[in-house]
Amino acid sequence: MAISHDIKRSIEAHKRWLGYLQPDGLVVSAAALVDKGHYYQEAQRERQLEFIDHLLAFQKYDEEEGAVEITDFKALATDFLKLPEREWVGAADLGDSYHIALKESPEVLSPSAALRWPRSKELSESEPAYQLLIKYYDGDLDAAYETAANTWSTSATRRLERLLRETGIPIGLLVSRTQLRLVSAPVGENPGSLTFRFADMVSTMGRPILGAFDLLLNAEMLFLGEESHQLPALLRHSRDMQANVSIALARQVLDGLYDLVRGTQAADARTGGKLLQHLLATNPNRIYEGQLTVLMRLVFLLFAEDRGLMPNSALYNGHYSLHSLYERLRQDHALHHDTMDARYGAWAQLLALFRIVFHGHRHKDLSLPPRYGYLFDPDRFPFLEGRIEGTADQQSSIGNPQPQIPLIPDGTIFRLLRGLLFLDGERISYRTLDVEQIGSVYETMMGFALARAEGQTIAIRPQKAHGAAVYLNLDQLLSLQGNDRHKAFAEETGRNLTGNRLAEFNNAATTDALLAAFQGPSANSDLIARNATPHRAQPGSLLLQPTDARRKSGSHYTPRKLTEPIVRKALEPVLANLGENPFPFQILDLKVCDPAVGSGAFLVEACRQLGDALVKAWATHGGKPVIPPDEDEVLHARRLVAQRCLYGVDRNPMAADLAKLSLWLATLAKDHPFTFLDHAIRSGDSLVGLSKKQILAFHWDLTHPSAKQRVFGQDVLEKKIKAALGYRQEILNAGDLVLPELKAAQLTLAEQEIDKVRRAGDLAVLGFFASDKEKDRQEARNGLLERWLKATDQSGSEKSLSEGIALKYEVCQAKEAPKPVAPFHWEVE
Repeated sequence: MAISHDIKRSIEAHKRWLGYLQPDGLVVSAAALVDKGHYYQEAQRERQLEFIDHLLAFQKYDEEEGAVEITDFKALATDFLKLPEREWVGAADLGDSYHIALKESPEVLSPSAALRWPRSKELSESEPAYQLLIKYYDGDLDAAYETAANTWSTSATRRLERLLRETGIPIGLLVSRTQLRLVSAPVGENPGSLTFRFADMVSTMGRPILGAFDLLLNAEMLFLGEESHQLPALLRHSRDMQANVSIALARQVLDGLYDLVRGTQAADARTGGKLLQHLLATNPNRIYEGQLTVLMRLVFLLFAEDRGLMPNSALYNGHYSLHSLYERLRQDHALHHDTMDARYGAWAQLLALFRIVFHGHRHKDLSLPPRYGYLFDPDRFPFLEGRIEGTADQQSSIGNPQPQIPLIPDGTIFRLLRGLLFLDGERISYRTLDVEQIGSVYETMMGFALARAEGQTIAIRPQKAHGAAVYLNLDQLLSLQGNDRHKAFAEETGRNLTGNRLAEFNNAATTDALLAAFQGPSANSDLIARNATPHRAQPGSLLLQPTDARRKSGSHYTPRKLTEPIVRKALEPVLANLGENPFPFQILDLKVCDPAVGSGAFLVEACRQLGDALVKAWATHGGKPVIPPDEDEVLHARRLVAQRCLYGVDRNPMAADLAKLSLWLATLAKDHPFTFLDHAIRSGDSLVGLSKKQILAFHWDLTHPSAKQRVFGQDVLEKKIKAALGYRQEILNAGDLVLPELKAAQLTLAEQEIDKVRRAGDLAVLGFFASDKEKDRQEARNGLLERWLKATDQSGSEKSLSEGIALKYEVCQAKEAPKPVAPFHWEVE
C-alpha cells in the first residue's frame, strides 16, 4: 500500500526527535505515533516560551548559563503539561501493593507518586489502578549504588524497571533535578527508555526535544481522547509493530543471502572456478554455511555498534565500522549506479573487520579485545578469504603464493547492508530489537542445501507466508507433456495452476513460454521469486534449495511474550525446590536443556531469569564476585549462567551456531571474549541415539541374541566418558579466567576421548536406519560391526586406518544426506 507524502513527512519528523534522544531500547516508534494519529508540530517557539515562563515562576533557571533545575516536578506536570491534579496520587496514599518488599533483602521499592487512569476508563479487577508510576532520584540515573538496607548494587533505572514489573504497571517516570526518563518495562519484555534533559529544552536546537516531551506526556496523551490513542496503548502498539519488523527484516536478509550466493559465484568465475572447485566436489553445503556465517557476523557487528560495544574512535567509526562502509557504498551507488557490480573493495574491508574482531587490535586509536570464538574464526571457512579449503596448504590460493581476496562485487555488499540497515526506507535500530527477534531473522535462513542448476532454472514464490522459494528446472519441465507437466510442477511447488494460466503452461513449447505462464500482470500475481532468481539461472549456477523440512515448516518468530511465561512456569518448581532463598552455588548447579534449541529463544529467556535469581542470591547471602568494569552485576550473572547452566541440541548444525549467537548477544560485554559455549550447544537429533549399554552391545535391542557381544573391553567405555567429563568440568569451572583457546583445547581432549564411543553408536544407528525390515537391519548391523571390529580393538585404538576412515566417511555422509541421520547419544554427550 502506498504511503502518502504527508504521512512520510510526519514519520520523518518523529524520527528526527527520536534521533536526538537516542532511545535505549524500544519505547515508542515513529510509525506507531503516526498510525495512532499523533503528529509532531514543527513550530515549538511559542511552547518553548511557555516552558521558560514556567521555569521562571516555579523552578530554577539560569538564563545566561542555560542551566535548569526542576525542583517541583508536580508543578511542571500540572502547570505546563496540564495534567489534572486530582489524578495525582502521593506515595503515602498508594496501597501496600505498590510498595514492593524484595524477597531477597530488606529493601523496599516504592514510587514517589502515581497517575490514575482517566475517570472514563473502566478497570477490570486484574488491572492496576494507575497508568504510570513516578520516582524521584537526585543522582546519576545509570550509576549503580547500594542502599543502607541492601547490597543490591544497581542503578535507579534498573530499580524502577523492577518496580514496574512487580506492580504490573509498564510505564514509569524517573525524575531528577536535571532530567526525566520515560521508562517502558512491560512484564516479560525488554525495557526501553527515553531521556529528556531539561536544559536541552530551553535551547533553540532543543525545541524538537521539548516538542517530544510535550507530545508524550501532556494531558491529551494521558487523559483525553480515545483510550486506544493514549500513551499506554501507544507504547503497546509500538511493540506490536516492532514484532512485525523481524518478519519483514527476515525476508530482506534472505534476499541478501540469495544475492551473496550470486556474488560468490561471480567471484568463483573470475578464478576460473578454482575458488569453489574443491568444495563443490566434496561438500557444497560448506559454501552455504560460510555465507550464513557472514550474515551472522554482520548482525553481531550491527548489534554491537548500535549498543556502543565497539570502539568509539575516529579510526574505527571512519574506516572499519559497518555503518561507515555502508555510507561509502551509498555514495558510490549514487555516483556510479551502473558499475557497482564491477567495483570491488568492500569485501576486503569486511574481511579485515572480521579478523580484528577475532584477534583483537591494540592501537592508541583503535583498541579492541580479541573476541575469539568460532563465529569470526578466519580458518573456519578459508574460502571466504580466497584460500582453497581442503588442500594441503589452506593459507594460499592454487597457483599463488598469497591468497587472492575473492572479487565479490561492491553492489552485492551494498544491497546486503542496505537490507540489514533499512526497512521501508526507515533505519533499523538494533538497540530496540530483542535478541529473540534477531535470532528469528536468522532462523529464516535455516534448512537450505546448496545445489547446482542442471538446466535453465527459475525460482517460484512460496505459497506459505514464511516459506522459501523452490527452484524449477525449466528444461526438464518442458520435456513433460499434459498432466505430467502440471503434476510435476504441483509436487515441487505445492501450487496449482488454473484457467488460462494452466492452458498457457501446458501448451508452452519453449522455456520463454513457460516463463510467460508464471508471470502475471501485477507483482502479486507473478509466481517468479525475483529475489532468488532476478533472471533465469543457467546450468551450473549455485542455488539455495529449501530442504523438505524447510518447505513444510516454514519459519516462525518466537516472541519474548511467549517464551517468558513458559520459562517462568518451567523454572518455578525447580527454584521452589531449592528453598525460599537459594544460595548462589545452588543456582549455578542447575542444568537447563532445550532438546530442539533452534535460535535459542528459550535458553536466552532462561539465561535472563536464572541471572536474576543469581543476583538475588548474591544480595541475600553475599559472595558476589568482583564485577568487571565493562559489566554490571546482571550482565555478569547472565554470563555465569550461560557458562554453567545452559545446554541445547539441534539436528541442524547451523541452528546450534545460531543459538550460540543468541546467547552471545544476551551476555555481550564490551571488553570480554565470547562466552565459551561449544561444549554446551551441540548438533544432533535429540530423538535418535543409544544408551551406553546399547553402544557397548552395538545394538538398539538389548534383548536380541546378537547384542551379547561387546565392542569395547571391560570399563573402557566408562573410563572414556569419565575422562571426557573431567575435561568438561574444567571448562565449567574456568569461568572468564581461562582464555577461550585453552577451553577449546580442553574440549578437543574431551572429544578425543569419546570420539570412538560416539562413532560406534552412530554406526549401530545407521544399521537400524538401513531398512524398514528387521532382517535387513540385522544384516546391515552385522556388516558394520564386522568392519568396526576390523578397524578398532576393544580399547578403542585404531587397527586399520583405511577402514576407520571409510566408516567415519559413511557417518558423515549419513549426516549430510537429504534425509539426514545425525544421532545424539545423551549418556555419552
